[in-house]
Amino acid sequence: MRAVVMQHEEHEGPGLLGPALEAAGFTLVKRFRTVKREDLNAELVVVLGGPMGVYEAERHPFLGEELALVTERLALGRPVLGLCLGAQLLAAAAGSEVFVGKNGLEVGVGPVRWTKEGLADPVLAGVRPRTLVAHWHQDTFKAVPGATLLASTDRYSQQAFRLGDSFGFQFHLELTADELDRWFTHGAEELVELHEKNLDELRSQLPKLRSAEAENRELLERLAHHFARVARAAR
Repeated sequence: MRAVVMQHEEHEGPGLLGPALEAAGFTLVKRFRTVKREDLNAELVVVLGGPMGVYEAERHPFLGEELALVTERLALGRPVLGLCLGAQLLAAAAGSEVFVGKNGLEVGVGPVRWTKEGLADPVLAGVRPRTLVAHWHQDTFKAVPGATLLASTDRYSQQAFRLGDSFGFQFHLELTADELDRWFTHGAEELVELHEKNLDELRSQLPKLRSAEAENRELLERLAHHFARVARAAR
């Protein structure tokens, strides 16, 4: 089984998700800012995050290609997993509007609240009402047509959704504390000068994410097995 992973930044890989997918029987096929026609027929497409916005396809033509791929896969009932930018592309493919959020950058380690529907979802069932995850986004989107809202935060309500067999997560369930720390280093200038964030304060949150890694890994394993079941059922 192939899991095509759409990556947009060299330092932003699949993290904890990669081993979870491989353990579920997937072979990872990585794409960097490119789409191939055979990706339409892959058992799974994973779209990772990135600093660009869905609405910037003129500056980043690969976004238009990815949006077209995700739209076609949804029409065919083939699953997609979107993380951050990937969730926004999945939302846009389903007919939602993606835009810069009015509540500013959501970055660091913080909880998401699972909705009643999220807690009852057969893939997520058993998760605690709140899960500590890594955040790094400012773009958000309107309620996704036909989707079930799974999680929210105080800053942005649209944090996770399910659309058929596909899932979108605004937050970075795949990030370990060490990886998020590297992201802080890589994005230090943007965080401090543009968003006026305190790096020491952000780094002080890392132990909380480290303590949540086992729970987040388990959630990713459940998702991976869900996509494996979908792939086997489609044969």
